[in-house]
Amino acid sequence: MLNPETSLASLWLIVLRLVELHGIDPQAFSQEVGVPAATLRDVHARLPSRLADVAFAKAAALIPDPAFALRAGECWHPSNLGTMGYAWLSSRTLHTGLKRLERFGCILGNRSTYRCVNTPGSLRFVLEHGRGDTPIGHSIADYTLSLLLGMCRTNYGGKLNAAALFLRRPEPADPQPWPKLFGCNVRFGALEDSLLLDRDTVDAPLPSANVPLANTFDRILSEQLAHAFDDDIVSRCKAHLLRELTSGVPSAQETGTALGMSQRTLQRKLHELGLTYQSLCDEARHELARRYLDDTNKSVTEVTFLLGFSEQSAFTRAFRRWSGMSPTTYRHNPAA
Repeated sequence: MLNPETSLASLWLIVLRLVELHGIDPQAFSQEVGVPAATLRDVHARLPSRLADVAFAKAAALIPDPAFALRAGECWHPSNLGTMGYAWLSSRTLHTGLKRLERFGCILGNRSTYRCVNTPGSLRFVLEHGRGDTPIGHSIADYTLSLLLGMCRTNYGGKLNAAALFLRRPEPADPQPWPKLFGCNVRFGALEDSLLLDRDTVDAPLPSANVPLANTFDRILSEQLAHAFDDDIVSRCKAHLLRELTSGVPSAQETGTALGMSQRTLQRKLHELGLTYQSLCDEARHELARRYLDDTNKSVTEVTFLLGFSEQSAFTRAFRRWSGMSPTTYRHNPAA
């Protein structure tokens, strides 16, 4: 089981490039914060999240510019985000990429959470960094949202702007760096840190999309989620189901055995979370159905049998129950 609050060590390479842009020796900075150089070369290594608080406090003390963290979007490389970075690049739309980040973001760092909220004509991406309304929290919000903007511009194009930006930080003496970077109105002193993106923008097909590759990365991320958070019974159970569903729906007893527990223990643990084994099977089946339908090389008939349905009509009924639309409607408008 992971330390309750850790993050990928490779993410620190972004932080070190950021301070270097502001004239700080990254090697000396890393040593002073307590980040071992060898750890940054280990793709599986994780570091305590508290070190990020130390780093941002130190950077804020050394850099006179209050907007210093807004340059994070210039500093990232897909490899810094591990598998997530490459899954992001292969996403069909920004919407699917942001939903991927919502689900698997805890692999990057389990102190922060991300949430996609559908609003009329737009999508709101909400960040909860776990630092509250504090100076360190304000810097981390700047860092994370500017990094996200940079990621979106990598996939969509450099001219992409946000529709609106909401920040918990009080309005600074010079507020111009924020609207200049994000290309939109900024509301300081907001109740949350969030970024609003236009619906047509987030649902537009991306030139970098590679759905089969994205699906492969999703499987890897599911496994990483289940392995890293071994006390997360839902993630472990879903990872097993996603592996096995193409061969038929495994029974609760089979899944319990695969997870090293009895069927009764599995069902009890799920019941304590307000879940049932059947609801988890439906959720996993729905997720796998969406992955397959995103791949236009697979016909709906092929998807039907890959998911273990004997007839397309049965699959259509199940998909309508899960999503409120037919498989064909989803394929033509996945964000509906």
